[in-house]
Amino acid sequence: MGRLSHQLSHQFLKSILMACVLALTACASIQQTERVAQIDPFERVNRAVFSFNETADQYVIKPIAEGYQFILPEFVRTGVTNFFSNINDVLIAANNLLQGKPGNAASDIGRFFVNSTIGVLGLFDVATDMGLDKNREDFGQTLGVWGIGDGPYVVLPFFGPSNVRDTVGFVVDVETDFMINTNKLNSDEKIAINGLRIINRRADLLDAGQLLEDAAFDKYSFLRDGYLQRRRSQIYDGEPPPLKEE
Repeated sequence: MGRLSHQLSHQFLKSILMACVLALTACASIQQTERVAQIDPFERVNRAVFSFNETADQYVIKPIAEGYQFILPEFVRTGVTNFFSNINDVLIAANNLLQGKPGNAASDIGRFFVNSTIGVLGLFDVATDMGLDKNREDFGQTLGVWGIGDGPYVVLPFFGPSNVRDTVGFVVDVETDFMINTNKLNSDEKIAINGLRIINRRADLLDAGQLLEDAAFDKYSFLRDGYLQRRRSQIYDGEPPPLKEE
């Protein structure tokens, strides 16, 4: 009788624990649904655009990037990456000034002059070896530093994850991009150079893309959450304050 009573008691405790687990899971699921509805109200449209981008990448952009990577040796691709990165340092300096970080802006300008001269038009990153580290700032981050909120998450055709604030910042970045707006190049030269920049960038991300394919159960959600966390970290220079729910 005592043994039976013990077994019943044990079974009762297991049932209570299971009920608690189910209740907590349900609460977490509700909270997650509410969170997604808040940060990604256009999820249905975003997923459609995401699917389009994935198809375009799979059948057009990625094969070209793989061929580019196969044909050109690594040191040539590194030189191309350094060249475009060097030009971008001017815009990064401007954003650091707008964010009230003159020291970083001075470092960016120093990088540009060192790599443009000693580094042979930016093909070699000499500045990093001299202690002038690469900063990564854009106008979307500048708007964030000024206190402008993210706004809803959006997926841009061809360009991928963004939000309303960063989309505005992206437009400003494009309008101030020397390689797009310079009068020293004709339209065909601009298309060729910026096409090279896109394909080179995609080739740099081939290995990361494969890791993502292997790791992500829901690639859309994984990229969305990763993008939002990364942008928040960038705006606060790697030290974001805790969120309200945290």
